[in-house]
Amino acid sequence: MRIVVTGLVATYPLGGVTWDYLAYVDGFRRLGHDVLYLEDTGAWFYDPKAQTFSEDAAPNLRYLDQALGGLDLGDVHWSVRSADDRYHGLEGAAVSRFCGEADLFLNLSGCCWLRDEYRGARRTAYLDSDPGYTQAKLWAADHGCATEDQLFSVNLIRQHDRFFTFAEHIGAPDCAVPACGIDWHPTRQPIVIERWPVAFDAGAGRFTTVMSWQTESAPPMIDGVAYGGKSTEFLRFVDLPGRAPVALEVAVAGSAPRDRLTAAGWHVVDAHARSASPLDYQRYLQGSRGEWSTAKQIYVALRSGWFSTRSAAYLACGKPVVVQDTGWSAHYPSGAGLLAFSTLDEAVAGLAAVEHDYRRHCDAARAVAEQELAAPAVLARLLADAEL
Repeated sequence: MRIVVTGLVATYPLGGVTWDYLAYVDGFRRLGHDVLYLEDTGAWFYDPKAQTFSEDAAPNLRYLDQALGGLDLGDVHWSVRSADDRYHGLEGAAVSRFCGEADLFLNLSGCCWLRDEYRGARRTAYLDSDPGYTQAKLWAADHGCATEDQLFSVNLIRQHDRFFTFAEHIGAPDCAVPACGIDWHPTRQPIVIERWPVAFDAGAGRFTTVMSWQTESAPPMIDGVAYGGKSTEFLRFVDLPGRAPVALEVAVAGSAPRDRLTAAGWHVVDAHARSASPLDYQRYLQGSRGEWSTAKQIYVALRSGWFSTRSAAYLACGKPVVVQDTGWSAHYPSGAGLLAFSTLDEAVAGLAAVEHDYRRHCDAARAVAEQELAAPAVLARLLADAEL
């Protein structure tokens, strides 16, 4: 089949972002499909060092080219359309031909504009990677209270004919993510297992995580309730280092209260330095003892079942993962290698359980990745749900 995969690798040149989107390119290619990677956000390119956007596409295009080459994907068709409507990589006419002949146009995170020249695929699929935020826009539009930006997003979303979501718990009695009239198919982040060799190190010192810290100026609202992001939940567990049986580190970007975190016992490091490239990001995860992390408050409060793409990568390299339950524990095995918590006491207990039998939990972590997140099975199910 011919498959178009959209993404944000050049727009946001960060290691974790790169792994997330290129896993689809790599995974589909390994299944024997002809893949075009397309990036067209209508925006300029983010400069992580300056933490601002730039009209200079050259550094971001080099980053994308190097990322593809580093994963031996240098022969994959790719095209990036900048905000001045110039195509980089594959020219516009060739992009239009590929899209028109495609079996699947997979719009990851809804990040790509659905221009006329991108239409014609047998299936045009939207993948909701940020459940709750997406539905807040849809809910606002349905109830006549959407902003202009929200209406633009909703119009884009509803132009697709298949809908996937990382809200794996959607439809369950205790899940409050509204369907908004859409037939959502749950899906997961695929992991190309071969790209993530096990990195067992009994002497690895700290459980880590990578995150952005921000206070949203306009928090998502559904039915009059405003929801927070990851920092909201993280602060509920800020005193964990004082009780944990292992050292804890957070690689954070944004306006985090670093002094407060340090005073509470967290090792605080710069997120960009640990995610400047795909290799930097992978090395950071592989050098960790495991992952401990919270989720965005909206994921937790709505019982979405969202599971982190970052946690999937930790598991793949054999690192135990102790993460906040969003409802994902109803869909993944929890207790060995992957442990859920909802309270501070449960977080402490989860870390203690891993430390009690560390090697067993490392082996179990890799097994969870192989059984639950391996790209061939995840992508085969996605294609089946798209009726392809």
